[in-house]
Amino acid sequence: MIVGAGITGLAIAHFLKELGARPVVLERTGIGAGASGLQPGGVRQQWGTQVNCRLAREAHAFHRDAEERLSARVELGFRECGYLFLAHSDAVLGRLRANLAVQHSVGVPSRLLTGTEAAEVVPGLEVEPVAGAAWCPEDGYYDRPQAVVEAFAVGADVERADVRALSPDGDGWVVELATGETIRAEQVAVAAACDTATLLRPLGVELPIEPESRWLFFGTPIGERLLEPLVVSTERRFAAKQLADGRLLASDLSHADEGATGAALSSIRAVIRELLPRLEYVDFTAPVEGLYDVTPDRQAILGRVAGHDGLWVAAGFSGHGFMLAPAVGRILAEAITGAGEDDALRILDAGRFAEGRLVPEPQVV
Repeated sequence: MIVGAGITGLAIAHFLKELGARPVVLERTGIGAGASGLQPGGVRQQWGTQVNCRLAREAHAFHRDAEERLSARVELGFRECGYLFLAHSDAVLGRLRANLAVQHSVGVPSRLLTGTEAAEVVPGLEVEPVAGAAWCPEDGYYDRPQAVVEAFAVGADVERADVRALSPDGDGWVVELATGETIRAEQVAVAAACDTATLLRPLGVELPIEPESRWLFFGTPIGERLLEPLVVSTERRFAAKQLADGRLLASDLSHADEGATGAALSSIRAVIRELLPRLEYVDFTAPVEGLYDVTPDRQAILGRVAGHDGLWVAAGFSGHGFMLAPAVGRILAEAITGAGEDDALRILDAGRFAEGRLVPEPQVV
């Protein structure tokens, strides 16, 4: 049984079915009703830890063939537009260079660019504020990311149910619903973002997962292609991309305060004036607030829950659950069925926090 019908829970169910299991997914509100329904659809391989680079490399191969591997009702529209990470200081440029060494160790075809070369990749980019950049042309974007979530759900046994408690019962688990009903399951995988910590706390399991808000701003459709790759400046807390329908998507990467859309949009416009002045007159009319489920090292918590046989967790993705879901789904499904044990489960287990084995991810957007 899986708790949560976001992209992660649905991916676990997808791969469990491929292995011959018959998983049931319990969801309180609806498929992709949480963060999976708001994410913008980016898929990148540029990370700063080997575990994330390896997961991203595997997931990218799935995303590239998603049209064939998923039973999508509409065209998903994955395009390798590339991700460009800008550096405005020597310190950040050094960090990007170090990240590239990690990426290259698992075959990610990223490379370092000068400011002038970055402007060739992104026409109209102001060179003067740019010390250099990291670029991977294979990184990409979905035109219809929510359709990907729905495609993972095709054929899945998803039941509308509000899970309130879990309790061990012999060699299995009892799942208590808000209605008072109970369901018995041999194994339970909890993939419910921040609600994962709440659900497991009564079992004496403390997971350091907290919510963080982010703002996305969508512009009105524009016929001209003004920004083909995705551009990220972590120092300016800024990211932007033009979607296939002509809309510009821009994000303030700062932790959002409630009702702070004006401040976030002002920050975005200031960075556009500095770096991408050709976008200065884009009318951003639709703000959307989303949530990250973050951990102290900005890495997911994956695998068994120690001391609780048959209980699994996949949460705390800190904004990169969508892009890594195919790899995470495969890994959890194999572990649950006994078909395999990936090293990621040892590296990203919940015990790392108490044991001081944090794996800080330096390239979270």
